[in-house]
Amino acid sequence: MADKGNDPAVIWQTMIGEMEKGFNSFANQAMASPEFSKIMNQAGGAAAGAQKQFGEMMEKYLLSMNLPSRAQLVGMAERIQAIEGQLNEIKSLLQQVHHNSLAPEGGYGMTPRPPRTRQPPPEGEKK
Repeated sequence: MADKGNDPAVIWQTMIGEMEKGFNSFANQAMASPEFSKIMNQAGGAAAGAQKQFGEMMEKYLLSMNLPSRAQLVGMAERIQAIEGQLNEIKSLLQQVHHNSLAPEGGYGMTPRPPRTRQPPPEGEKK
């Protein structure tokens, strides 16, 4: 069995652990400074501005290509969902009406039809 002091895996883990501690210490000091906060705020603002400009540019491009924008697609999807909801309500109402029309009135069974009295004419004769 290899000695723990000479084991390359143990040496590697120790080295990585020390590097991580040093990096964490440096990062904590950097983030605590007001300059870091200011720079991160500026970077975030610049990214948000760039994203807004890109979105506006893309909307203009889609408009010029006669294609719907994301906002228009979302609007259409919402309208379609509303229409589907209304159709489902209409469908359930129609099923209720159909079911109620088949139900006998007064709670009794449907009255049977009287037997057919007229006989059909023989096959060779016309009416």
